[in-house]
Amino acid sequence: MSDRESPREFLARIAPGVATIDAAQWNACAGADDPFLSHAFLSALEESGSVGPGTGWQPAPILIEDDNGALLACAPAYFKSHSQGEYVFDHGWADAWHRAGGKYYPKLQIAVPFSPVPGKRLLVPDDAPPDNAHALIAAAEQIVQQNGISSAHATFVAPDQIPLFEAAGWLIREDNQFHWENDGYADFDDFLARLSSSKRKTLRKERAKAQEDLEIVQLTGDAIRPDHWDAFWQFYQDTGARKWGHPYLTRSFFDLIGERMAERIVLILALRDGAPIAGALNMIGADTLYGRYWGCVEDVPFLHFELCYYQAIDFAIARGLKCVEAGAQGGHKLARGYSPVATWSAHYIANENFRAAVAHFLDQERGAVENDRAWLQERTPFKKE
Repeated sequence: MSDRESPREFLARIAPGVATIDAAQWNACAGADDPFLSHAFLSALEESGSVGPGTGWQPAPILIEDDNGALLACAPAYFKSHSQGEYVFDHGWADAWHRAGGKYYPKLQIAVPFSPVPGKRLLVPDDAPPDNAHALIAAAEQIVQQNGISSAHATFVAPDQIPLFEAAGWLIREDNQFHWENDGYADFDDFLARLSSSKRKTLRKERAKAQEDLEIVQLTGDAIRPDHWDAFWQFYQDTGARKWGHPYLTRSFFDLIGERMAERIVLILALRDGAPIAGALNMIGADTLYGRYWGCVEDVPFLHFELCYYQAIDFAIARGLKCVEAGAQGGHKLARGYSPVATWSAHYIANENFRAAVAHFLDQERGAVENDRAWLQERTPFKKE
């Protein structure tokens, strides 16, 4: 455990999975803003077999309870036997530790699987005392120590929770993503008007080319039918096979989220003669649209940009959402109005020597990441003052 001690006694345990926890109690800690932290989403991952035996993601949610078993705080956590599906790459750390004779896996991962979406990782009700969040961090440290594992990692942590990990002595890592910010735009043309002339013309040409001879539909709630999920599963399989070797999510996962949280989903499909040829899945948060998965069965120029970026902007403006987060990486997003923003992760390394080596690496990496973000910020497509 770090030098910081929890200010009061608490009861901490690991549950077999989120699905085993009362949904109302979990959601009271997670809040209603972030769909990826909801009981419906996380339990669907478990019940569909997308995480669990054979996946390398063994659910191990951390719970802080009172003497009566009431949930005070929780964290979505997993024992990991690899580093796939995380989007914060620590393969180099694992290789270094193995070369030194250590065993990097399993490790404890506090995260939403397969979802590079910044958000709370220490789930406590808004009116809860700070001790509850501190207790979750202390519990994660104890899990590492008591089980003799190498490390714990909290990835894509909301910026306001990073100081909690930092105060506990965890190492902080910085990276970049591309987000679109809604500056009170009336419509897509209003957004385009803020871009330089050349970029504005390029985006209009891309949209026209992508939409040629196609119908684009945005589906939410009951409008999403089983045949739409069948089509999207084809798209997702193709993309998953090419990017990761095999898709992370099972077919039944999409059925489950369609049943449980369709009102928080927007499925954007491109139709040719009424038949879907491509699609993009988005999740709707309180003030953010989260772009998640995309795929196609027909190669159409600029259709990826249309479904994943431009249609998402259209939807966000229409709904009055503040932001579109279109996932990890992708410098091509910059030219399409998505600006670089910082993302954060926190890392607890049990071995002091290994920790010192990782800390040195992060010190060197941080400057490069910040310089890269500044360089990118100078090259956004918006008009310069």
